[in-house]
Amino acid sequence: MKLIYTLLVLVLLLLIWSAINPYEYFTWFLEVLPAIIGIVILIATFHKFRFTNFVYVLVFIHCVILIIGGHYTYAEVPLFDWIQETFNQTRNNYDKVGHFAQGFVPAMITREILIRQNVVNKTSWLNFIVVCVAMAISVTYEFIEWAVSLGTGDGGDAFLGTQGYIWDTQSDMLYATIGAICALVFLSKSHNKQIEYLNFK
Repeated sequence: MKLIYTLLVLVLLLLIWSAINPYEYFTWFLEVLPAIIGIVILIATFHKFRFTNFVYVLVFIHCVILIIGGHYTYAEVPLFDWIQETFNQTRNNYDKVGHFAQGFVPAMITREILIRQNVVNKTSWLNFIVVCVAMAISVTYEFIEWAVSLGTGDGGDAFLGTQGYIWDTQSDMLYATIGAICALVFLSKSHNKQIEYLNFK
């Protein structure tokens, strides 16, 4: 419990920091909204379905990525401006970190729900469904970005964050898919141990 409360306090402090003089308040709101919604859902469902600390740490990392992106916008994060200049890249690629996490973290959330609720028993089907859910989340987010951009015009450009790259939407979904697959490949064994530990508590 102490870890969870610590993570919650840290993410709230980070939210406050990000709200102080962000690049643009409308973009800030759009970027941090998924983190806020996620936090509210996790708090509301905590006593009915408590995730492993493993998942809560991943959710915290994802929130940090979203909140930093909201403060600077994904196209203006200073560290990735430096990376762009140092490695002669054509764009600030912080958004790709965000989309990788958009597949990586939801994959572990989905995996835990499916395992602990006994929805899927076969590992092969579990992995397939987890990746499909992560892809669906990514596609839905791209639809939301599209709708916001159409509805707000220039006001949504920073949120869309294509930076002139015509394949940005497709590459975003690809990075999310890669993130989901990487999560399954590298974290499944550790995740299983965390689930087993939670079940025996």
